[in-house]
Amino acid sequence: MQVNLRSFKQKVRYHQKKIKRFLSKIEKNPPRGLDSLAASIDAEVWKEVDCLSCANCCKTMSPTFTTKDTKRIAAHFQITPKEFTAKWLEYDKKDGDWMNINQPCQFLNLGNNMCSIYEVRPADCAGFPHLKKKKMVDYIHVHQQNISYCPATYKMVEKMMDRLA
Repeated sequence: MQVNLRSFKQKVRYHQKKIKRFLSKIEKNPPRGLDSLAASIDAEVWKEVDCLSCANCCKTMSPTFTTKDTKRIAAHFQITPKEFTAKWLEYDKKDGDWMNINQPCQFLNLGNNMCSIYEVRPADCAGFPHLKKKKMVDYIHVHQQNISYCPATYKMVEKMMDRLA
């Protein structure tokens, strides 16, 4: 389904406090079967959310680039990892991570919302939005952050609230 970012952002603003309270409650006292619930909801979410109609993550967030990512992507461009980092990344001293210099992501094609390095993209991008990680409770803090950026995360939490209320 096509994502309307304007409508999504309005829903987030309206429900954000309620969602964060819910996620904090789940984090402190996870219900039985949380991981299997997340897995079943994940399948539903992807029938309802089309990432290519959104790409808000690529437009507003930066993945962290591991050394392995940097080597793989540099090889793709046939340059050294040092040349790659100098051209496209900056070091975030606060978090100790390599991040994109630009936003939106320099590898995002804004015409069709497709990633120009999809086959070799950073592991952080490949795993995003981390909806069905093995131990869901360990990713609650990530979901609390991502509900503001990702309609799929928002939809997952919304469905969890409905089922666990």
